[in-house]
Amino acid sequence: MTLRKSIALISLLGLLLGAYLSLYKFGYIGTLSCSVGSCETVQTSRWSVLFGLPVATWGVGFYALMLGFAIVGLEPQHEDSTRLSLATLLLAGWGVAFTAWLNYLEGFVIHAWCEFCLGSAAFVVVLFVLAMVDYRRCRSVVAEGAAS
Repeated sequence: MTLRKSIALISLLGLLLGAYLSLYKFGYIGTLSCSVGSCETVQTSRWSVLFGLPVATWGVGFYALMLGFAIVGLEPQHEDSTRLSLATLLLAGWGVAFTAWLNYLEGFVIHAWCEFCLGSAAFVVVLFVLAMVDYRRCRSVVAEGAAS
């Protein structure tokens, strides 16, 4: 599996996770299926909404953008695009920074952990690593092409 296919797959999983949490926050799901932690405490805290939208819904947007970038990157004309790869890396980096802030809030302000949020954080970190490797790959392909 290529890096971009891996990014697409993980983004799709994150999108589904964000959709599940958004459906809960909007009242379509009565109780979260959380076996460990305090998911409902986190999801009902004052920190679970940002600019009028649930944080999980912002996550859906993030994962949708990552998925879109990955799908475009699978097209033959974009397979070695450093610009697309850099955009993916920057978006993933923003995701890591935002996720770190959310995890800080969980641990030190809310004093509760949500296993779904931690799963999403793991997805974001993996996406960042994959995006970094893909960016380095694209740069080396372009550099090899310029040297030829």
